[in-house]
Amino acid sequence: MQRRWMAATAMLGSVAIALAGAPAAIADRGDDRLDRDRQALAREVLAPGDGWASAGAGTTGGAAASPDRVVTVSTRAELVSAVAGDEPKIVLVSGTIDANVDDAGAPLACADYARGGYTLDAYLAAYDPAIWGWDAEPSGPIESARAASMAAQRARIDIRVGANTTILGLPGAELTGAALQVTDTRNVIIRGLTLTDAHDCFPSWDPTDGETGNWNSEWDLLTVSNSTNVWIDHNDLSDGDNLDADQPEYFGRPYQVHDGLLDVVRGADLVTISWNRFHDHDKVMLIGNSDSRTTDRGKLRVTLHHNEFRDIGQRAPRVRYGQVDVVNNSYVETGGDDYPYVYSWGLGIESHLVAEANAFTFGPGLDPADVIEVYKGTAVAESGNRVNLRKTDLLGAYNAASGAAIGVDTSWRPTLRPTVHPAAAVPALVRVFAGPDALR
Repeated sequence: MQRRWMAATAMLGSVAIALAGAPAAIADRGDDRLDRDRQALAREVLAPGDGWASAGAGTTGGAAASPDRVVTVSTRAELVSAVAGDEPKIVLVSGTIDANVDDAGAPLACADYARGGYTLDAYLAAYDPAIWGWDAEPSGPIESARAASMAAQRARIDIRVGANTTILGLPGAELTGAALQVTDTRNVIIRGLTLTDAHDCFPSWDPTDGETGNWNSEWDLLTVSNSTNVWIDHNDLSDGDNLDADQPEYFGRPYQVHDGLLDVVRGADLVTISWNRFHDHDKVMLIGNSDSRTTDRGKLRVTLHHNEFRDIGQRAPRVRYGQVDVVNNSYVETGGDDYPYVYSWGLGIESHLVAEANAFTFGPGLDPADVIEVYKGTAVAESGNRVNLRKTDLLGAYNAASGAAIGVDTSWRPTLRPTVHPAAAVPALVRVFAGPDALR
């Protein structure tokens, strides 16, 4: 008992020390002071050495915006207009903005996007494997109608962010139903937002996907594609109250209406993802979207630090090609049925993943050997990670359980890191300082 008490005391001491290196939250100091704090926060730039996004030209977002380019938005139309263009700008998001609305702000249901006579009943009847078979993907007029319907939804919910932009959520700010696109651009900061439920109204059936077929959906809450110097910080990303676990099954497979929460793909580079909460979702984060995209070599350099991944299925992250630094993140799995745990770190083709000083809090029945999954990857650098506060050799656990011989990646070492905290302190740090509320 004495030894246990001493260990607990030491752990609490390390947490207290670690808190000294955490970002300071903005307290409620009165309206005038709080306004000044928000103005300073809106012009904050990524600090030197804070992950890959601090490399190159650094990431300043809209810090250089003139006063007339600092705007507050509360509707989809205002947001779309405010984030467009490449001049420096600061966009403050107020309240809840639903992307599934028409130009007048009236709500749009899935049926409003349907084109060419598409209905789910007609789609199910046409591509029932008992009729269509298992050897070919759907084609023909009903599949064309589904694709046209999906394109109609895309035109409404895709919100494209221009260069030199800071998007900052004000207290309580939420963007729901949107697929936020940081595409073919540079120097973007996104902070303090709650992002929920980018649901696909028109998932596609693919009988050739796996042994029993799968439903595939299209939208991510946030996609960084062919863009550089992007900082994503203190956000909350989830399926909201529209869980895939609550969807029906068709053809014996879950009718999944969500894709990823945050994907970094197609040559994106120099990205820092910090102090966010990812939760209640299956496929969380893809870094590199295709084995065949060899032009991604030398790109997809991403840092993930001080994020919480709670009750997620997989891809936290799954990596192809990139040099990805995963440090001081908290993984919490309670063992619920909504999103059964599959793995956290996916080693894809030519992946170069360094995973250090992360903390896993696992419920009963979850195995540390499952943290790693291999998809053509051959090596990983992992050290100083803990499972339920115990130092754990996660690579050794994976190799022993799978009979594999995944090696240790010595191809690079991260140098662009903020303070690296002891893994034992990470759950408390992230619990207090991650997510939008920590910026208030």
